[in-house]
Amino acid sequence: MPGDTQSTDQTRGIIDCWLNPSLGGAGQPGYLVDVTERYFQRDREEVFAERPATELVAAMDVAGIDRGILTIDTAAPELYQQIMREFPGRFIASAVVDPLKGMDAVRLIDRAVRELDVRLIRLVPFLFNRPPNDKVCYPVYAKCIELGIPVSVNTGIPGPPMPAEPQRPLYLDEVCLFYPDLVVIMAHGADPWWGEAIRLLLKYPNLYMMTSAYAPKYLPSELIHFMNTRGQTKVMFATDYPFLQFDRCVIEARALPLSQVAQRNYLHDNACRVFRWPGDP
Repeated sequence: MPGDTQSTDQTRGIIDCWLNPSLGGAGQPGYLVDVTERYFQRDREEVFAERPATELVAAMDVAGIDRGILTIDTAAPELYQQIMREFPGRFIASAVVDPLKGMDAVRLIDRAVRELDVRLIRLVPFLFNRPPNDKVCYPVYAKCIELGIPVSVNTGIPGPPMPAEPQRPLYLDEVCLFYPDLVVIMAHGADPWWGEAIRLLLKYPNLYMMTSAYAPKYLPSELIHFMNTRGQTKVMFATDYPFLQFDRCVIEARALPLSQVAQRNYLHDNACRVFRWPGDP
C-alpha cells in the first residue's frame, strides 16, 4: 500500500538519470552560479570544485546509487572516458545539444552516439529561448529516432533567471503527436505545470519524466498519486548532482508515500526500461 516503504527491496541499486561528473571549477556561466547560490543555496566553491572520479563514485556508493547517466562535454570527453575505463558498466553518457546550430547539431549527435556511445540527447529550452515544438528542434528529433536514442527536454520554470515560457510542458504535445516513435523525457520536473505534464504523460506512451534538480520531498501530491496509480512506469529518479546531493535525494525519495512497486519503478526499473541499460532484462 502507499507509504509502505519499509518492505521496499533495499538491495536493488538506484539509477540516477542526471549527474554531472565535474563542473570544472572557474569559468561557469552566470546563470549556473546564480542558481547555485540563490536557488539551491549552496556554496559555489563546493559545487564547482574539481572532483576525481573516485570521489564521485564513493558518494554514489554511500547513498546506494548503483549507476548513473553522466552529462558530458562532447568537446572534451576525456573525463567521461576515464570514468568509463575505471568503472565499467556503471555509467552511460548524455550530451546537451544546441538546436540553433542546425546541421552542426545533427552531426554532433551522430558523432557523439557513434564515437562516445552517448545514449541520451538533452535539450534545455531556456538556453536557446525557443519551445521544443519550434522548427529548429525537429532535425534533432529525427536524428534521435534514426539512432534509436531518447531525448530529454527541460520543463518547468527554471531556477536561474532565464526564460520560463519555452519550458511549458504543453509544447511537447505537438512534438509527441508528430513523432510518436520518439522517446521524450521531461527533465527537472514540471513546476508549476504538474497537472499539464501528467495529462501529457497519460496521453503519450513514449513520454516520461525525470525529477532531476527537484528535491523529492517537494514533489507534489498529484504526482505522487500518479506514480502510485496509472503512472507507475512513467517517472524516473535523478539528482542533477552536485547541485543536489546524492544522500539527501535518496533519503527523501525513500520517504515518499509510494507503494513498494512504485518506489522500485521510480528508483530503478523505469530507467532500465527506457534506456535499455546493458546487462538488465
